[in-house]
Amino acid sequence: MSASRRSGTTDELGPEEPEPGGAELLAALLDGMDAALCAFDADGVVTHWNREAERILGWSAAEAVGRRGFAGWAVRTADAEEVEARLLSAMEAHGRQVHEFALLTKDGGRVLVRTQSAAVRGGDGKPSGVYCAFSEVHAQIDLERSIALSEALFENASWGVVLVDADLRPAVANEHAARALGMGRTALLGRPLGELLGQGVEELESALSHVLAEGAPPAPAEMWVSVRATESGEPERRCWRSGFLRLASPLAEEPVPLGVGWLFLDVTEAKQTEQDAAQLRFRSQQLHRSARAAGECEDPTEAATVQLDFALAGFADHALIDLVAGDEDPVRLVRAAATPAGAPGPCLPVAKAGLPVRYLEGHPAPQCVERVGSVRASAGTAPPERAREWAAARQWPEDSVHALCAVLRSRGRTLGVVTFLRGASRTQFERADATYAESVAARVAASLDLAKALDAG
Repeated sequence: MSASRRSGTTDELGPEEPEPGGAELLAALLDGMDAALCAFDADGVVTHWNREAERILGWSAAEAVGRRGFAGWAVRTADAEEVEARLLSAMEAHGRQVHEFALLTKDGGRVLVRTQSAAVRGGDGKPSGVYCAFSEVHAQIDLERSIALSEALFENASWGVVLVDADLRPAVANEHAARALGMGRTALLGRPLGELLGQGVEELESALSHVLAEGAPPAPAEMWVSVRATESGEPERRCWRSGFLRLASPLAEEPVPLGVGWLFLDVTEAKQTEQDAAQLRFRSQQLHRSARAAGECEDPTEAATVQLDFALAGFADHALIDLVAGDEDPVRLVRAAATPAGAPGPCLPVAKAGLPVRYLEGHPAPQCVERVGSVRASAGTAPPERAREWAAARQWPEDSVHALCAVLRSRGRTLGVVTFLRGASRTQFERADATYAESVAARVAASLDLAKALDAG
């Protein structure tokens, strides 16, 4: 039995077969559709029943075609009249009618379906029957939920959502992601990630490639990136907690990768607070350790340099101590101790020749003494050759790029200045660094003041 009833030469829902094989073609078309389809003539007799209808309810076309309505087999007897009235009402209505009701499977189960029905009209324009397409409601609801979830993620999510294609280029992005990347939602589509991000782009591309090849990692990853498109023009450094989902086509027999779903949340402030707290704990521990080590030194000058050695750990690459010579104006500074210029090493006293360091006008060290406060200086992003010239002109090691000078004061007197220097691999000194440097300078000044008193005695 085919999906349509063949009785004589007339089909209830259409004209006589226009050509040999027309009925077989119609049956093949109906059976090949993904939707469950059935049809009724004007008297409510089933005339068509395709394979998807068979699959959902279990009744074959041979068992369904020719029955009048669903009563006694596909619906409960108590519901049959109402269901039939709903379906046949489509003959008198315009457009499609949508209904939901329960049908019975061949094995006695109950399936809630959503139907779309419409009238079939003959050559004279009068209704000659009804066709009905139906699907399980839970499948429809699952689809609607999936669509609703996708729309919610791309419209209302409080984190960034980007669909990255197999070429590692954004194919879809939500509003939150577009704001984070500093571009409109359409402007960033199709761009290489290197045009959107500076620092961290290699790490991100590596993670996306891994997900495409191996699948999603077991836990989110925290990535520090710099966003190129900012209002100031300077790349903005952010920490994004990122999760990844490998996307594959649900329509293919074998998984075909469509790309990667990249979800990220900006946790920069939390990570910065965490790092600042960890840094503060470390520096407090270093100050405590330096005090204990200095207490074991018999020579106060040695105690001062030992404290600088502890301060340098994780803070700077070099340290210099310049002491004030006499009460002359302008201030004259004499080098008292320094770390090696060529490589990291301990801060050691220098030969006491008593010759002042030839600092240029406006040098940060004399400024620090005059202001009785810390002074910061930096070569910024100058090319290496210009940075070396900048350092040499200030009598600093050639690898110095950032400087912080803190005044040495003890018992109300200015003894000199301590200068901390960083290379190009480190960031510029900030206010929190100045606070730490001033704490170190106070301890160093106390030791140097004691050494001066002992020399005078």
